[in-house]
Amino acid sequence: MSLSLTGIGLVHPNGQRALSQVTLAADDGERVAIIGPSGAGKTTLMRVAAASLRPTEGRVQLLGINPWQLGARALRRLRARIGVVHQAPPIPPQLRVVTAILAGRLGTWSAWKAFMSLIYPADIAGARDALARLDLADRLFERCDRLSGGQLQRVGIARVLYQGPELMLADEPVSALDPALADAAVGKLIAQSERTGATLVASLHAVDLALKWFPRIVGMRGGEVLFDAPAGKVTREMLVELYATEGSVLPTQGNDPGTLSLSPDAFAGVRSARVVPLVRPGCR
Repeated sequence: MSLSLTGIGLVHPNGQRALSQVTLAADDGERVAIIGPSGAGKTTLMRVAAASLRPTEGRVQLLGINPWQLGARALRRLRARIGVVHQAPPIPPQLRVVTAILAGRLGTWSAWKAFMSLIYPADIAGARDALARLDLADRLFERCDRLSGGQLQRVGIARVLYQGPELMLADEPVSALDPALADAAVGKLIAQSERTGATLVASLHAVDLALKWFPRIVGMRGGEVLFDAPAGKVTREMLVELYATEGSVLPTQGNDPGTLSLSPDAFAGVRSARVVPLVRPGCR
């Protein structure tokens, strides 16, 4: 099993509870989408799953290992097997795109190879191939501070594709992309999972993308799991309850802000993962 979180709770130093008794497991090669309103705890849960945040309560197993029982060196080796796509990629602005992509394998390279790659990129062809999958090959030697937010998100995705990890965690990976690019980028993550057998867990703001691409949907609200079901069994009623605090709107990968009224007609097709494009009436 790639990911096993059992009874996870997390309380911030200020006393605010972010997660409460969250249990989530993902088998090898499984693809799971986490959806829910803002403040549901999705990002916090993803940080726990990436072993970058230690929970206050519960048990964490990543790739069969409890990360919090490891020494510093073993923990770095474990993290090298996990690829994380951030909503805002932590890429130094002056870095060239090729170097940012190659950083995906720093955890498996020797210190000498990593240092030399800063002087002359160690695998230009590999970085170009990863970028080409996201239609950014022409930006290979561009400085990252000259890219748009959406382009930086695609660079972050390309870095994980180049890394080739066993477990991929994507936290709102396409929030800065237009609908067509977002759909294509999520498709690339899915294709990587299918090709390599890597597990993919993604938190997504856009419900339509989650239903289209992921066989399993986890709904979170208030730091708790509200439901965990196959996409084909996610009903209108479940989504209405999940987003009840969002002012009666359903987030989709549309424009400004990409929401859809929670009316019965709007959810008429939300019974199967194949019926996906939840767009506003009149939009194409």
